[in-house]
Amino acid sequence: MYRRALVGLFVLTALVAVTPSSRAQNGVSGQSPAEIRIAREVRHEIVMLPYMDVFDFIAFKVEGFDVTLTGAVTNPAVKSDAGNAVKRIEGVQHVDNQVEVLPPSPIDRQLRLRLYRAIYGFPPLQKYALGVLKPIRIIVKNGHASLEGVVDNEADKNMVQLRANSVSGVFSVTNNLQVVKP
Repeated sequence: MYRRALVGLFVLTALVAVTPSSRAQNGVSGQSPAEIRIAREVRHEIVMLPYMDVFDFIAFKVEGFDVTLTGAVTNPAVKSDAGNAVKRIEGVQHVDNQVEVLPPSPIDRQLRLRLYRAIYGFPPLQKYALGVLKPIRIIVKNGHASLEGVVDNEADKNMVQLRANSVSGVFSVTNNLQVVKP
């Protein structure tokens, strides 16, 4: 069976329409309708997870009828819930749940809260704080921060980076934010 990879960057923001140009960028070009349907359903199931918050990030990859979940979460229940939800999707044959459960650390928890306030509390970035699903995900592991998700433009991406770097106690910041092109 010939399988093409469908990489789905899981973004907790408003649905982004899949246009012909964005299909090529996201690896959707040439995918079977079944793979595209599975990818949409995987995204939906992950968005609906009840305990997922701004400090969790899950990405997925669809290859044929197999789904690989990656990312990092603070709550082990989120990892298992994500795997179980994806397994129930019609057509999914195998789920490889590689989501990392971050170690419980009071220092990391404090850093997450300070990063949240620095980013979402900054007036030019407060537009991203609207709604339940925050588009900028804050992952902290052993004092190292990673920013995942999407922003509207390059200026916002750089502003988020500057705000995160200004938080005391953070050893490093990796900015993996994607700019949504209009």
